[in-house]
Amino acid sequence: MDIGSTIKELRKEIGLSQIQLAKKVGYSQSVITKWENGESEPNVKAIVKLAKALACSCDYLLGEPVLY
Repeated sequence: MDIGSTIKELRKEIGLSQIQLAKKVGYSQSVITKWENGESEPNVKAIVKLAKALACSCDYLLGEPVLY
């Protein structure tokens, strides 16, 4: 699964709209849409903010297996 799909899946699981997620991470809704649609990818700073907002690890967002 790519990072955009993971963001979208987690966002929906915790019941956030794109607007709500955008406010939590400090980006616009259009940026969230682009990430989710695979039109662009978040940078490292954004990945850290997304992980906190979506209650997951950065590794999980990046598709890395959890080994602990």
